[in-house]
Amino acid sequence: MNMPHEKPYELLTRRPPGAAHATPLLFIHGAFTAAWCWDEHFLPFFAEAGYIAHALSLSGHGASPGRDRLDTLSIDDYVNDVAIAVAGLPAPPVLIGHSMGGFVVQKYLEKHTTPAAVLMCSVPPQGLLSAAMGLLFSRPGLMKDLNTMLSGGQVALDSLREALFAQPVSVDQLQRFYRMAQPESHRALWDMSLFCLLQTGLVRRTPLLVQGAELDHLIAASLVEMTARTYGVTAHIFPGMGHGLMLERDWEKPAQGLLDWLQHLQLKKGNRNDHYV
Repeated sequence: MNMPHEKPYELLTRRPPGAAHATPLLFIHGAFTAAWCWDEHFLPFFAEAGYIAHALSLSGHGASPGRDRLDTLSIDDYVNDVAIAVAGLPAPPVLIGHSMGGFVVQKYLEKHTTPAAVLMCSVPPQGLLSAAMGLLFSRPGLMKDLNTMLSGGQVALDSLREALFAQPVSVDQLQRFYRMAQPESHRALWDMSLFCLLQTGLVRRTPLLVQGAELDHLIAASLVEMTARTYGVTAHIFPGMGHGLMLERDWEKPAQGLLDWLQHLQLKKGNRNDHYV
């Protein structure tokens, strides 16, 4: 857990130019990244749409404390990070989690409530093993390079392209993203594989949106659909896009889909419908 003397978590915030919605947004990143991945497009987009948009760097990521003990950090530590960040906001936020961050959001909902939640290319509640096995057989080279990155090793830019992108991305962008990428906690990955799987019966009921990408090599669209079925909702799969939905050339499509959904929730406030976990 985080020690009291450590510096605060990194929390990137974009505010709207005018009046803001009462409910803020809190974005949770996936493995190997940090809050920066949301600030490329999503935070400015949602601020312009009238939301106070925050992105949290989990412990050991970005400018948050804990990099020196990254491999000791667990999924429960990441859930605690989210709980602390939520407690520091003036109003409970909608939680949006990508990949590992989506798994963290689901674990958070085992013990907490939130006005709504969004899972983007999320590790399914059944865990990471099926995704890992699929990657091992379909993209063994990429699997090897991800394991190299896990321990802080260097890999080719093409590996980052294959992992995150199905659409064109410039070499300059890839190089910049690569410089900001980082190792991930072995313990957290084992937690998502075997030791800290979801207890779906404990997950609190809240409006839920599930998004995925047709050409995602890391969390296949079939696994996103499995997640949606687990919670009784419909998966929204974006054609021609890869795992990095928030960084892809067509990032605005999932962003607009999320915004439309949020606006629909405002219209349906107080009603129970099929968007509930």
